[in-house]
Amino acid sequence: MHKLILSLLLLGGASVAASAASLTDVETRWLSAGAPVLAYAKQLQLPIDIIVQPQSGPNDVPLAMGFDHGRCKLVLSMRGNPQAESVLDSVPAEQRGVLIEAITAHEVGHCWRYAQGSWHVLPTGFVEVGHQQAERPELLEMSKEMRLTQREEGFSDLLALAWTAQRHPAEYAQVHQWLSRLRRGAGAAGASHDTSAWLQLARDGTAFGPAATPFEQVTVLWSKGLLGED
Repeated sequence: MHKLILSLLLLGGASVAASAASLTDVETRWLSAGAPVLAYAKQLQLPIDIIVQPQSGPNDVPLAMGFDHGRCKLVLSMRGNPQAESVLDSVPAEQRGVLIEAITAHEVGHCWRYAQGSWHVLPTGFVEVGHQQAERPELLEMSKEMRLTQREEGFSDLLALAWTAQRHPAEYAQVHQWLSRLRRGAGAAGASHDTSAWLQLARDGTAFGPAATPFEQVTVLWSKGLLGED
């Protein structure tokens, strides 16, 4: 089977309906819930292609962002993937849409960083300090990669929360609690998906100051989290 590639141009009001014959119910539900975020990404002219995997791999998450030749690839790996349902098991069915929307905002945050040429780049004024030591150079490289991933995850978690604060303020506490539980189960402190330094700064939606875009809203909090990441 070949991958199904959906154009972001389709993600208007009839986007999911137009592709329904090729999508599963789960894929349609996730794309429908994430449509407001993807429509916003389209307004920003972010270079996003949506790829639907015909079969998920053993370590695939339901929704992920990749990059290839200057374009972002939003990959749905939901067929044969129990996580596509279990990741939201603890949430009542009527509340899952806002969480999927937040997850989509998280992934679009990765694309925005990439499109800005800021992927793995620290903000102005921050300097990487190589204070770690190891007998094997490859361990140092692994530690660096983990730290870089952690920072990007922190930025995108904040973006998911900033989006929720703007669009669904009444649901903010629910999304923050769910995301915090998810991150606590993602590994030890300092692991690549440990975003606690940023989540603690955004316990309340009022933590995000006024700004033109949610991307600008998260900048201050992300920088504060970088100061406390170690």
